[in-house]
Formats: sequence, C-alpha cells, structure tokens
Amino acid sequence: MTNYEKALELWRRKNIQTDAELAEALSSHSIAFAYHSGKIENEHITYHDTREIFEHDGVTGYTGDLRTLFEIRNAKDAYELFLCTFRDKRPLDETLIVEMQYALTQNTYDPRRWQLGERPGEYKHHDYVTGQSEVGAAPEDVAAEMAELLEELQDVVPEKALTAAAYFHAKFENIYPFADGNGRVGRLAMNYLLVLNNHPPIVIHEEDRRDYYNALEAWDSQQELEALRAFLMAQTEKTWEKQIAKMN
Repeated sequence: MTNYEKALELWRRKNIQTDAELAEALSSHSIAFAYHSGKIENEHITYHDTREIFEHDGVTGYTGDLRTLFEIRNAKDAYELFLCTFRDKRPLDETLIVEMQYALTQNTYDPRRWQLGERPGEYKHHDYVTGQSEVGAAPEDVAAEMAELLEELQDVVPEKALTAAAYFHAKFENIYPFADGNGRVGRLAMNYLLVLNNHPPIVIHEEDRRDYYNALEAWDSQQELEALRAFLMAQTEKTWEKQIAKMN
C-alpha cells in the first residue's frame, strides 16, 4: 500500500459526517493550511502569527503591515465558513465560491483595485491574468466559464476525487475569476470538493510552490493534468505523513 493509499484509508476510517467531526480531524492541519496557503502569495505571513490568530484571535507585538494581518484573520473566517458549509452539505457552486472569496479578501483590496471598481465577493470587472502564459478569462466571460466548470463537477464519484480536484483547481486558476485571492480561493474550494467526496484535504506547502506553479503551467500551456494530479498526490502524502507513520 502506498502512502497516498494509506492517507485515504486513514481519512475514510474517520467516517466524518458533521462539522464537529471535521474540525476534530483537522485540528492539527487548519493552521498549517492557512499558513502555507497564505504564504504562497504573501511572504510576510508567518506561522507564529497564524497560530496566534487561530488560537487567540489576535497577536501581541505585531509590527507588520495591516494587510497581512487582515489576510491571516480572513483565513480564520474562511476556515469557519468551510466547517459550516460542510455541516450544511452545501454544493460547490458559484454562490459558495464567491462567499469564500469574500471571506478571504475582505478589507484587503488595494486602493488601485478599489478605484477601478473591484470589490471582494464579486467577479473581476477588469482584465487580470496570471502565470507564465498570462491566462485569465475576459471579465465578461467569467460567469459563464465558472458555471460550465462547476456543472462538469456535479457527478464526481469518490474514486475520482483527486482527479476532479486537480481539474477544478487547474481550470479555476486558468479562468482567474477574481481581481484578487484566486490562489487562496482555489485551494480552499478544492479542499471542500475533496472532503465532500470523502478524500483528505491537502496542504499545498509553500516550500513546494515552484513545483506547484509548474504543474499549473502544464495545464495552461498544454492542457496536461497529470503533473498537477501527481503533485496533489505527493502533497496528500506530505500533509498526512505523521499520521501515516503511526499506522506502520
């Protein structure tokens, strides 16, 4: 049995049905997910500050910029939304993704975006792109492309959860639907898709960001999904390696 298969078995043994059970299962991972997901795009985020906000709802002696502090606090709000959404078994739809984006980006839009009319919780109104290939749907096409993507994921079966998650994340980042926060939203929504399909959520570790970006670029340039799928499988093993070791 591979370590990936062990991670799946470990998760499925838990038979998680409620938000309380999910919170318990993620008790040692929620802070790590918020830290790594935030730091991928903001080098000023620290594990210490993230832990302080998650555990004590504040930090002492903070000297960094306020946007970073808001981003960490928003990550905690987004985690609570994640749990409540699982409790209610909400589908992964446009309404939920917009709510996730608002939770993660409220009070963090820079003045330039704000002056251009961009707002947290709304699809982008201007042409923002990402990656080496500078991909991103035109603003007028975002809603239709997001609706099409989510429609394709309506009948996911647990056996194909990782492939579906890779496809969702690659396509979501390729659409680049928001003026800000796309990476964090994509990773959070991807994990929600995974837990809905009885698959362990994944921490994409910031130290592995180069491989992560290369895997996304493989989709952008060649529509090749296997690189991202293999990367997510390896990150699943890395996320749960301590628990896997206890099984041996």
